[in-house]
Amino acid sequence: MNGHVKNMHFQKIVESSARLLSLLLLMAVDSTKIVAASTNQQCGNAMQQSWKLTRLAHKESVDLIKTYKTSQGQMSELFCKVSVSNIPDSKISGLETSERLASIYTHLQAFFPHFKRVFEQQADLQPPTSPLLPELKRASARSRSLTFLINALYHNLFPNLPLPEPAGGPTMLPPPQNVFQQKVYGCVVLKTYKELLSNISKDLRTLKNRVCRKRIHLNALFF
Repeated sequence: MNGHVKNMHFQKIVESSARLLSLLLLMAVDSTKIVAASTNQQCGNAMQQSWKLTRLAHKESVDLIKTYKTSQGQMSELFCKVSVSNIPDSKISGLETSERLASIYTHLQAFFPHFKRVFEQQADLQPPTSPLLPELKRASARSRSLTFLINALYHNLFPNLPLPEPAGGPTMLPPPQNVFQQKVYGCVVLKTYKELLSNISKDLRTLKNRVCRKRIHLNALFF
């Protein structure tokens, strides 16, 4: 009887340990799911925030070009159609998500000195009360805010992968220009920037579906 009782007692201990282990495993899986869900939500929120700011900046860039043309006087409709060199490209490059976000980041940065130059030129050409000047300031500030968000998004998704330095060295600004060249240069800069924002908006929407939903799918497979 003593041996039988000992066996029953040992079996109960084993069963209790098994139930405890199963409970701990379930708790670990649930905890992992919560962390994964939180990560997915952060990914979606960060993408959504960047996309919304891009859409807002694009809308404002459309209005800015209208104000710019109105402020330039005669022939303003022709200014944006002239070819100008040394202006950043509006096309996003790269195959991987990290490469495309890095491309967005470096493209936005490349426009900083051009915005500064356009503002300086227009501050000389326009009266102090011109509505163009505060709109140019707002566009420049919006661009820097978007660049900050893209930087944060990149490091959130790729914490161990540093952002690459812009290729090609410092941004090339145009040499001294006459008034006509300044008006053309400013219009082309703003038009190209508007096109860049349109491309960024499309890219972020695609990346959100590719990256954040992919994470959700992988978590569903493993958990």
